[in-house]
Formats: sequence, C-alpha cells, structure tokens
Amino acid sequence: MKLLILDRDGVINQDSDAYIKSVAEWSPIPGSLEAMARLYQGGFRLAIASNQSGLGRHLLTIDDLNAIHRKMVRELASLGCQIEAIFFCPHTPDAHCFCRKPLPGLLHEIASRLQISLHGVPCIGDAWRDLESALAVSASPILVRSGKGLRTLADHADELISLGIPVYADLAEVADHLLAT
Repeated sequence: MKLLILDRDGVINQDSDAYIKSVAEWSPIPGSLEAMARLYQGGFRLAIASNQSGLGRHLLTIDDLNAIHRKMVRELASLGCQIEAIFFCPHTPDAHCFCRKPLPGLLHEIASRLQISLHGVPCIGDAWRDLESALAVSASPILVRSGKGLRTLADHADELISLGIPVYADLAEVADHLLAT
C-alpha cells in the first residue's frame, strides 16, 4: 500500500481563523471523506499531519481534540475508510518547535513510526507551510484550493510553478487524479 499524508483543517474539514475547538465546529468539506474512502479502498494508507496550536493557545483541550478526531474517524469508518495515524503539533508558533509545519518534524515522526521513506509520498495541504514541510523530506507536495488554498495560490504562484507543485480544487479532485495514475 502507498502512503498519503494529509493536512486536516482546510483539506479534510472546513477551516476557521478562530480555530476548530469542538466537535460541533468540525465539519467535513463536501466530498472530502468520500475521497479519503476512495483513496483508502484504492490502496492508499492515510496519515494526517496537522498543526493544532489551539492546544498551546488553550482554546481547546486534548480531550476536545481527541473527540474531534474520534468523530472524523467514525465518519470515515462508516464509509469503509481507516486512518493509519493522526500526528499533530500542539505548539504555538513562538515555541519554535521542530514539529510545527513548515518544519518537517511531524513528517519525520510519520516516517519513523511507519518505518517508511517519505521520498515521493504525496502530501496534501492548503497552506504554504504544508508544502514546505513536504519539500523538506523529499515528499511530493500537492496544493488544494480549499481552506487557505486560494490565498496560498495567490501568494506563492511563482514558487508553485517553478517547483512544479500541482494544484487541485479539493481533495476529491486529488483522489480522482491519484487513482487514475
């Protein structure tokens, strides 16, 4: 099975500048869970790598985050999909930790835990920091226009073109492409 790494907020679920702090605030982007199920059933292992500085900002607790992830996992399971692992950075930007994207710590942790090279592994994100962390481990970054993706596209168009980073409307369109190749 091939590995696929996804950011959470803005790729799988709706994002919020006020942070996703509760199960009630977590809402999947239309078609994203179905796309994940198609990818899983098509032979992909799915891992999530997500900055969750709401923890460090004391906007939610680890119990709140776990409840959000349980809801997501349950909804995916009802579609016949399993998540290999969920990795997250709880730190705020001023903590200067190695696990907060754009640094590659979360991705190194995924590689270590799953005992896999990330060379060429598709990493899907909506923010430039998601793509930077993928590039740092020789993975294959993919930008979606959902979430913060349109802003990322506008702010980094030249870099996206020069680096050959593909851009898709959303996770469903990425799944269509990956499953067709």
